[in-house]
Amino acid sequence: MNERGKKRQVVGTVVSDKMEKTVTVLVERLVKHKLYQKYIRRRTKFAAHDEGNACQIGDKVLITESRPLSRSKKWRVSKIVEKAI
Repeated sequence: MNERGKKRQVVGTVVSDKMEKTVTVLVERLVKHKLYQKYIRRRTKFAAHDEGNACQIGDKVLITESRPLSRSKKWRVSKIVEKAI
């Protein structure tokens, strides 16, 4: 677990905004393969709380870890880094 007061923050792209006050955010990260030393792209989807329904598909957002808000939501949208065109 993280230190008290330090919350994890990641940047990802909104891939779904069909739910009310919730967006699905796709986060990509690079992981080095243990044997071959090659970087592999790993993708994870997070359900994040979007209070004002401000996010749209394609937006780049900063999400912050929070207390569980529902069964699947444990992240909040902190800010919209870049709006979709």
